[in-house]
Amino acid sequence: MDNKATHISEISIKVGLDAEKVPVSIDWAASDMHPVGTTESCKAMVIALFDESHKDTLRIDLWTKEMQVVEMDRFMYQVLQSLSQTYMRATNNKALAEDMARFAQYFGEKTEIVPKV
Repeated sequence: MDNKATHISEISIKVGLDAEKVPVSIDWAASDMHPVGTTESCKAMVIALFDESHKDTLRIDLWTKEMQVVEMDRFMYQVLQSLSQTYMRATNNKALAEDMARFAQYFGEKTEIVPKV
């Protein structure tokens, strides 16, 4: 398998902070999705990077002051759901991916994001 990049895509994130360094705005853009100079706003983000040399995960979790608890509940539910799908695609471990999805469903039900099954 050739690991040489044939295309580079750039993702940029700008975080506006208040005087106490609390996020008040988060804007992002991806070179393959947005015309140069344009961004999209969001209220929260979760980024996880695997550090190959240290075999450790680095994380950036940010949300703006305007993020409401019900929005955070929905955001976390969707992140958990997508992580179970990502895990399945990456490992093909169906049993564990289904366990993760069941927890996401449980989380969604407890936060009332999804109706109880």
